[in-house]
Parts: sequence; C-alpha cells; structure tokens
Amino acid sequence: MTCGSRALDAAEPLHNRIDDLVVAHEGFRSSVAQSTDDASFLRRVHLDLTGSIPTSDQTRDFLADSAADKRARLIDKLLDSPQYARRMQVVFDVMLMERRASKHIKAEQWEDYLWDSFRQNKSWLQLSTEILTADGTEEQTRPAARFMLDRELNVDEVTRDLGRMFLGRDLQCAQCHDHPAIADYLQRHYYGLAAFIKRSFVFKDPKTKASSIGEKADGEIEFTSVFTSEKDKTAPRVLDADPIADPPGGDELYKVKPAKDVRSVPLYSRRLQLAQSLTDPANVAFRFNIANRVWALMMGRGLVEPVDMWHADNLPTHPELLNLLAESFLEHEYDLKYLVRQLALTDTYQRSSQYAPPLAGQDSDDATAGTADYAVAMLKPLSPEQLAWSMMKASGLAEQQLASLISKQEKAAEKAEHEAEERAGKAADEKTTEVTVKLQSASDPVWQEKSLNKALRAHVATFAGVFGNKGVQQSRFDASADQALFLRNGDLIQRWVALKNGLSDRLAAMKDAEVAEEFYLAVFSRMPSAEESKLIEEMLELSDDRKAQMRQLVWAGLASAEFRFNH
Repeated sequence: MTCGSRALDAAEPLHNRIDDLVVAHEGFRSSVAQSTDDASFLRRVHLDLTGSIPTSDQTRDFLADSAADKRARLIDKLLDSPQYARRMQVVFDVMLMERRASKHIKAEQWEDYLWDSFRQNKSWLQLSTEILTADGTEEQTRPAARFMLDRELNVDEVTRDLGRMFLGRDLQCAQCHDHPAIADYLQRHYYGLAAFIKRSFVFKDPKTKASSIGEKADGEIEFTSVFTSEKDKTAPRVLDADPIADPPGGDELYKVKPAKDVRSVPLYSRRLQLAQSLTDPANVAFRFNIANRVWALMMGRGLVEPVDMWHADNLPTHPELLNLLAESFLEHEYDLKYLVRQLALTDTYQRSSQYAPPLAGQDSDDATAGTADYAVAMLKPLSPEQLAWSMMKASGLAEQQLASLISKQEKAAEKAEHEAEERAGKAADEKTTEVTVKLQSASDPVWQEKSLNKALRAHVATFAGVFGNKGVQQSRFDASADQALFLRNGDLIQRWVALKNGLSDRLAAMKDAEVAEEFYLAVFSRMPSAEESKLIEEMLELSDDRKAQMRQLVWAGLASAEFRFNH
C-alpha cells in the first residue's frame, strides 16, 4: 500500500510536493488548464472552505487586491473563520450519518458537537476516538455516541459503516462469504470488525428514558460461508491485523453486573478496543482513507474512487501521491485544517475548469476530460447545504436576517445594561453584592455565525430534504423533476427573490449601467462580460415594471446551471 519515499524526504512544503507528483504522473496531459482567474478561485475556495459563495463586496475587494499573496491570505482567513467549522461540521455529518433521522441523540446536539470540535481544530484522530468510544452516559460526550446509538448498535449496519467510513472498504458483500468479485474483501475482515461491537447493545434507562450503550462480557463471533459451508470464528481484528484476544478472565467480569433495568459494564470492553485498533499507526488504511476523502472534498473526486471501494483492482490513480498525503497527515497528527490548507494552496486545486486552448481532437465543451489526471479542475455540484446558503446570501436573505439578529442582540444588551445599573444602585443602598449577566457581543463573528445558522436552519433542512439522498454520499448532480420544480416554481425561492430590500429591490433602485455588475457579482461572484452587460441593458429597456423584471433576472440566475456548480 505504501509507495516510494522520494517526495516524503523533500524539505519543500507539502503543496509543492503534491504538485510535483501530479505533474510527474505518467498519465498527466501535455496540455494543462491555466490557473483559474481570481473570481473563480474566490468562489471556489469560499464554497469549499465556508460552504457559501462570497458577497459582492467581498468579490470586489478581492479582485481589487493586487498583492501576490492574496490567495494564501484568503485561505488562512477562511480557515480561521467560524464558517469553516460549520462547513466541516456539515461535511462530516453527511459522511458519518448520511442524513439519518435522529433516534437517540438529537441531530442539533450532534451538529453542535461537531461544530465545536472543528472550532477547536480537533484532529481526526481525536474526533474518531471520541465518536467510537462515547457510550452516551456523560452529558459532555453524549452527542458523540450518535454514530453508534442512532444505528441501534445493529451489528451489520455498524460493521459495514465502520469499514466504509474509517477504512475505505465496503465489506457488506463479505458478510455471507468472501466477496465474489473483490478478492481481498474476506469474510474474516467483516466479522473481525463485527467482533468489536457484537457484545454491545442499546440500553434505555427506565427512569430518564435516555439511551446509552451497554455491553456484555461474553459473546463470540462465528460465521459460515454460504458458498462452502465452511465454519470459522474470529476475535476482534482490523482487516489482516492480528486478532485481539480477551485478557484472562477472573472470578469477576463486570464493573456493573447485568440485571433488570441496569446497564451492564464489563471490566474489559471489546468496543473500547475498536478506536485504538482502527487508529493504530500500523493500520495504514485509517489514514489512507481519510486522506483520500479530504482530497475528494477539495478536488471533486478521490484518488481512490468511489472513496469506500479501495481494493486490489481499484487502487489509487496516483499511489505515490496518496502515500504522501497519508504519511504527511500522520506526521502532522491528523490535523485536518493543515491538510485542507495544503491542498487549497496547490496549483492542482487552483487550476481552471476549462482548457485554454482545448487538447488536440478534444471538444472544448468536454467537461470531464483531464479531471482524472488533474490537468483541469473538476466541476463540482453544490451540496444541498451549499446551495441553500449561497441562495440565501445572493438573494439578500442572510444579510437581512443577520442584521435583524444583531439589532435584537444590541437592544437586549442595552436593556440588560440598564437593568444592571438599576440593580447596582439598589445593591449599593442595601449593601449587597450585585450579580450581573453578560450577553455575547453582537459583533462577535462566532455569535453571529451560530445565531444565523440557528435562525436559518429550517431553510437548510428544506434543501437537504429536496436535494439530499438519505444513506448516500452524493458526489454528482442529476436534477430530478421535483428538484427542478423546486428551483423553478418553489414558493420558498420565489419569496427570497421577492424579498423586500433584497437583491431584486437593490437592483431595481440602481442605474441601468450598474445593474449588470452588481447582479453578476452577487449571484455568480464575477464581473459580467461586455456581451452579458449589453444583454441586461437591452432587457431593462423592454419593461416598465422594473421590480418584476429584476425579480425575474435574479430568479433566472439562482436557478441557472452556472449557479449550481463550483467551477
């Protein structure tokens, strides 16, 4: 699984070594797309690092900036923002829970846990360990137990998802026999993972009704191949690693013995060995899997694709490159922000999604040619969450909602300050100690992000319901009839387009010569071409109802193919 170490020994930054390996790959094209223009880069990196498009003012400022290091500075600024934590929360929520409905742990608690984790820049090692070891009994760590609890500790479901999400291998078809088509997916691999959780179960407290994870001290894994009828058994193990034997048992096996309405807790927990075994440096599949997934997040496709189907007949397209990513990730203690930053800094990430000029014999409209070797950037469909936030930002809804939240918070702070002054006066008269309650500052970016996310949560959920597929990690955009109708005729979109003092009204109040620029900056994060400006000016001459005209224009932009993709 490991490859040559030439690139690993280089002293240069990781992003340079990545580019060297991409260009040196035997399949790399002689004709390479140019570096993408500043406007496309700005939109791309905002979507990938914050989950939404930039505002028109942010685009103007970036385009006007002539500093040579402005792209690197922007990357660092976005990575330090609370919006980055929200973007990663969404990415890892969808990856780990695949839009499952809440059962034992509320989705809001799980999402807050992930958001806080990414704000703290927890490593993937720490985050994985917390998710795999939490039992739901302690308030502080309870949300992390959602991965196990909301799968009902179903052995088959948890086993499959452990293999897919933490090892990059979908072992489902090895449940009943060695995989019929993939030689290196074996039945013992499946049951080796299952053995870690076989003894665990969902316990519901009869008093509090809260669910947590209990465990027995016994229970072995035995399996039979339906092809050969051969029987076998295994202790817990990760793929081909050595089985982990239980320690010698004494007279007492439990911290808390099994009893009616009691959560049993064994002295030795197989489930708690799972995180240690999965994250052990000897298990290279753990770091290769997450490195491949982060690459896919940024580049639009994995070096192993699909990302959960790594096997001998589907090896990385760039093995030395994936080895470099995985080993560098390990060296930097699984720092996700570090890896995302290095990928964003690469020439590979910053290439245009269009060839200029096209390859000989290649149609210039061929959007997929060159993406597998990364000679051209891949078009990436916006996720449901990206689409929702980008539409709310472009239409002006997000800006108006935030302004309203800030105003309410400032008024609440003024009221609290006035009441504190009154209490202080009374306390001085009565010689008592004053107790004050401080509200978070409305200018705090973290408060703003959390408040705005809470206020618009229902809208995002609507988009997730329309565009998200439960149980599927979506990587392509294929609009269904319902999705097309939602964009074209949906009441929600129409309300945003007609928002009072929103983008449509702002455009209607502008001079004709200013409309095209503001529209394209707000919706597409770029300046209009001369032809596009002319078309809008001609359109403005055709109607006396300027507001209706602007609403139609904004709707057309939001529903367009250009808006739905990250270029």
